[in-house]
Formats: sequence, C-alpha cells, structure tokens
Amino acid sequence: MKKNFFADLMLILVTMIWGITFIIIKDAVSVITAPSFLMFRFSVASLVFILFFGRTILHTSKNTIYLAFIVSIFTYLGYILQTIGLQYTTASKSGFITGFNVVLTPVFEAIIMKSRPQTSSVIGIIPAMAGLFLLTTGISLSFNFGDFLTLLCAISLAVQVVLISKYGARVNTFQFAIYQVLFVTLFAIITAFIMDEPAIPASPKIIAELILTGVVATALTFILQNRYQAMTSPTHAAVIYIGEPAFSAFFAWLILNENIGLRGLMGGVLIILGMLISEIPSFRPVKENGSIQSPGE
Repeated sequence: MKKNFFADLMLILVTMIWGITFIIIKDAVSVITAPSFLMFRFSVASLVFILFFGRTILHTSKNTIYLAFIVSIFTYLGYILQTIGLQYTTASKSGFITGFNVVLTPVFEAIIMKSRPQTSSVIGIIPAMAGLFLLTTGISLSFNFGDFLTLLCAISLAVQVVLISKYGARVNTFQFAIYQVLFVTLFAIITAFIMDEPAIPASPKIIAELILTGVVATALTFILQNRYQAMTSPTHAAVIYIGEPAFSAFFAWLILNENIGLRGLMGGVLIILGMLISEIPSFRPVKENGSIQSPGE
C-alpha cells in the first residue's frame, strides 16, 4: 500500500510539472508554431536519452521496442490532434474535451485490460469532471470540427493511459519510456516538416524554454509516468492527471497573477476532491506488478 501511495505522489508530481509547463508552452508558441515546438521539445528529450543512456537504448528487447511503438502512436495522436484542434476551437473547450479522457479511460480499461475499474476511481471522476467544467470557463454548447479532433485526442490519451498500465508491468519501464519518446520525436519531426517550415528560434529565452520542457516536462515525466503508473490502475491514474488544469491555473495565479475567480477556484477544489476520492482504498487492491486483484484474492 505504501508503495502504491508513493506511486500516486509521483504521478501527482508529474501532473504538477505538466501544469506549470503550460505557462512556458503558452509563451513559446507565441513565437514559434505548435508543430515546430513539439518537434524541438521531443528532440531535446531524445537527445538527452541518447547522450546519457545510449547503451541502454541499444540493449533494449524487441518486445519492449514494439510495445513502446504501439503506445507512442496514441501519445503522438493525442498531441497532434489537440494541436490541430486548437486552430478551430477555443482553449477552454479544448481543455474540457481533452479532460474527457478521464471518463473514457474506465471504458477502455474494461475493454483492453478486461478488468472492472476501481469503484473509488470511477466515483472520483464525477467531481473531477464537474471541476474541470467550472475551471474551463466560457464553454459554448456548439460542436465544430476542432471539437471533433479534440475528442479524438481524448480517446487517444485514454487508450495511452490504459496501455501504459497494461504494458508497463511487463517490461523495463525506463527503456519503455525512452523508446516512446524516440518514436514520438520521429512522428513530430515528420509532421513539422509537412505542416511547417521549422527553424531553430533565435531567442535565447525560447531556446531555454525548449530545453526546460524537453528535459523536465518530457524526458523526466515520461520516465516517472511509465515507472509509477504501472503500480496503479488506468482509471485511478486518469483522475490524478485531470489535476493538470487545476495546477496550471494555480501556477498562473501564483506566477503571472492571473485571476481565476470564484468559479475557477471552485473548479480546482472539485478536481482535488475527485483526486482524493480516488485515493480511497478499493475492495480490489492493486498488486505490486500492476494487475488488479479480484475480491477473492
């Protein structure tokens, strides 16, 4: 139980990093395009892995590489679909629809892993989604092409979360994470040269932001996510990840003095409440290898 609690703390740390990184990304994409930013971000992460862990990369099993390739497809689709979708919809709607992956995760968990999600995690979805709705203000009820692409992004991310939990318990999670980043980098480079004309930014500030997001928000978080998500259920992890917009709003208030208002504050509280509810011990505890015990075990 202590091991699983520590894993949850690490996943919360990952979510906090994603939240504070949003401020950096927001500044960077005001100077360079999103496809180019994505290419540089993952290229930096890949370069770090190649320079410091080249031998580990070369001694990875074919099965690990294959499984990492499968997961990387859905990771990449989540990033690129959200990026393109933002061209046709608002940031608020994009954030809310992307967060909808927490609702889809237990569905794919049941289909892919053939297991019933933890009851506490499913219940935690309710206040978490309500909080996300309050936090992403100004949402209209219309549905356009950008919203559709973002919904596909949410589906991709839900599948990614489930697959990381499913495969992470079978392989070396460090090598598994590295190859996911390498494959996403390859996909991002191809996309950038198709959709854009990428060029290294001249601004030292933007270069520093690319290095920071590449090393901390990509390389580090991929390792932590793959290592510790294998110790919990996909639905439970998804409830934790929905805290990203709450942390993003908090750091925007703390660093940029952005006013989130009473509605945003209530939304953040509900998201945290959902995360706390998901921490309630389930009748089907998670084994150390990441699988779910049945009530009789």
